[in-house]
Amino acid sequence: MAGLEGMEQPAQRVSATAARWLPSADDELALKALELFGNPTEEEVRLPSRPESAATARRITQSVVLRQWALSPTLAEHAVLLVSELVGNAVRHTGARVFGLRMLRRRGWIRIEVRDPSRGLPCLMPVHELDISGRGLFLVDKLSDRWGVDLLPRGKTTWFEMRVADR
Repeated sequence: MAGLEGMEQPAQRVSATAARWLPSADDELALKALELFGNPTEEEVRLPSRPESAATARRITQSVVLRQWALSPTLAEHAVLLVSELVGNAVRHTGARVFGLRMLRRRGWIRIEVRDPSRGLPCLMPVHELDISGRGLFLVDKLSDRWGVDLLPRGKTTWFEMRVADR
C-alpha cells in the first residue's frame, strides 16, 4: 500500500474452507485416535469411560466431519460440541467402563450416537442464565435438528441428527 512501507500490514484472511485443510497437531492426534480406536463411520468405536476420552471423541468427530465427509467448519464445530456433551453425560452419569461412538451419514443428514450400558434416561432440564451445569441436553436440543434416546436390552443409545447440504 502506498505510503505504508515498513508498517505492519494486516494478515490475509484465509477462507474457512482453505483453513480446514491445513495440517495441524490436532490432525495428528485425530489420526492417532482413529488408528488406535477405529473409525466410527465403519463400526462403533469403544472408548474408556474417563473424562479424557471426551477429547478423543471430539478429535475423531472433527476429523470425520471435516476430512472424511468434507462438511462445513460450522457444522463440525456444532457436532464436536454436541459429542462432547453426550460423552460427558455417559462418563459422569452411567458408571460405565466404556462407551460407544458411532457416526452415520445418509443423504441430507448426519447422525452421531453415543451408547452406554445404563438404561437411565437423560432429562432435558430448564436452563437459567446463571446455571453453571445442566446445559448439555439444552445445547443438543438447540443445535441439532433431531435427537433422542433408543433403549437397548442392555443400555441405551443417545443420538442427534443434523441436516447437511449434499453437493
